[in-house]
Amino acid sequence: MNGTKSDYSFNESIILQHVGRTKIANPDSVNLSFGFPAPDLLPIEALNHAASAALIRDNVDALHYTGGKGPELVKRWMLQRLRKFGIEADEDCYLAVYGANQGIELAARVLLNPGETVWVEASTYFNALHMFRYAGAEIEGFPVDHDGLDVDRVESALKQAVQSGGALPKFIYVMPNFQNPTGASMPLERRRRLAELAKYYNIFILEDDAYGELRFEGAHLPSVYSFAPERVIYLGTFSKTLGPGLRLGSVIAPNEVIRRMRCLTLDSPPSPVTQEILGWLLYNYDYDAQIERLNSRYRARRDAMTDAVRSEFGDAAAYTRPEGGFFLWLAFPRETDAGQLHRLAEDRGVSVVPGNPFYAAGGNSPFIRLCFSYCGESEIKRGVKLLGQAYFEHLNKL
Repeated sequence: MNGTKSDYSFNESIILQHVGRTKIANPDSVNLSFGFPAPDLLPIEALNHAASAALIRDNVDALHYTGGKGPELVKRWMLQRLRKFGIEADEDCYLAVYGANQGIELAARVLLNPGETVWVEASTYFNALHMFRYAGAEIEGFPVDHDGLDVDRVESALKQAVQSGGALPKFIYVMPNFQNPTGASMPLERRRRLAELAKYYNIFILEDDAYGELRFEGAHLPSVYSFAPERVIYLGTFSKTLGPGLRLGSVIAPNEVIRRMRCLTLDSPPSPVTQEILGWLLYNYDYDAQIERLNSRYRARRDAMTDAVRSEFGDAAAYTRPEGGFFLWLAFPRETDAGQLHRLAEDRGVSVVPGNPFYAAGGNSPFIRLCFSYCGESEIKRGVKLLGQAYFEHLNKL
């Protein structure tokens, strides 16, 4: 599918323009649409110190094509860190990328030919849908419930495809932890079963774990990768914990996949200077304390948002209470026009994202995504109140 002005963009801020964002510039608006981290929790002082120290340490090497020590330090740190998610990987199974989005794009380019099929969660991350379309893929969605992807439905579809001689997907794209947009998390047994299906049917899983560190309660669960490293491509990023502007993520995948991805990048790594800075930071900074700060703040904001939704909507909006991540996914009665509700909400001074961009088929869906990471608790409550007023105005027009 060729990119046109009607396509959804690769960038979170651009996608909001496509769904009608017009009042974000208003300083009085409450921005519950932004999938951004809390600005005051980004480690500006530590990064400033790390930048100075890294440039002093590696001097002009930091400014060369391959950089100095930084890229190697980041790689070693990441491979060690991922063990908390059950990932044991060799260095030749690692690739640094310009954020998780580039990892998705590279996976699509490596694995897909035009006309081949990708299976996704319905709903799912809209930028991933855009990249799969751009690769010429056919996209089929499978339901998400309060436990994430319905693996029973996936297994039934795989069996049916084999029995009918139909095409199997080249890969299944999933977000097991605090899924965007629903906030749902996949329990251990579903992860294990999905990995077993990948091995049995010889297909890949593309596991996007952008929010895995942001768990507010409960224990971290093993990644899908941990159950089938030969069939899973795992994506991670620093965007949600240290800052999206760093544009640094990682891919962990079988060596042959990594080799082909590296060829597509012309063996040109993400900014060596950024990796010099992060390499110094990661070995001289309390990253666990940063994660604790984020999770404490986001837990309080999630609770403020869910309390406000219950107060304003009662039984009119259903949701899964997320155990982490950034998002709350509101499900309204079927007759709700989320696009119109989105516009009414903007008129009242709160930005939200309607559900249709998160579905491969598009069209109207009675869902709204809210983000609780960006705004403070008082702003969240004000924004939900404004959304409630917009909803009941919309209800009176039906």
